[in-house]
Amino acid sequence: MSDKDSSTAKSYLDSTLAAGQSALGSITGSGGDKSEAAARKDQAAAESEASHTVGKLGPFNVSPSGGVSKDDPSRSEGSWNQTLGSAKESLGGLVGSEQLKKEGERQNAEGKGQEAEGQLRDLGSGAQERLKGAVGGAFAGLTGDREKEEEMRIKHDDAKTKQRSAEADIAKVADA
Repeated sequence: MSDKDSSTAKSYLDSTLAAGQSALGSITGSGGDKSEAAARKDQAAAESEASHTVGKLGPFNVSPSGGVSKDDPSRSEGSWNQTLGSAKESLGGLVGSEQLKKEGERQNAEGKGQEAEGQLRDLGSGAQERLKGAVGGAFAGLTGDREKEEEMRIKHDDAKTKQRSAEADIAKVADA
């Protein structure tokens, strides 16, 4: 799927058109309209899913549109502190050291806070840079500056990847 096929806005538009086409099919009794509506609805769902897909390798993220981003360092540091904190908690429980167990609990909690702080920074900066890329690209398109338009598209796609990565990690925590 190209970037144009995985647009969130396009998926919303297609979903709305599918609902209208389905309603038309129900009113007219046209099975063809209902079938086309179902296919368009499925396509919209696939577009939305593709728009939100992010591959992750360590602190690096990549999207189907080619966007690439790197996590805020607080995310990795927080994750590391959670891992060390959990290990200290386990070791403290194993050897009977209440002090080590408490220290592990503190470090684990601190790590969760660090990671959340980094996620929020990535979410905010991703949304802000994505908007700048979209507006800059639209302006460059209007003025005919194709080089700048491509630069802004890349900026938009990279920022979208950063935003989607943070959204996915925040959703994991919320679902846990």
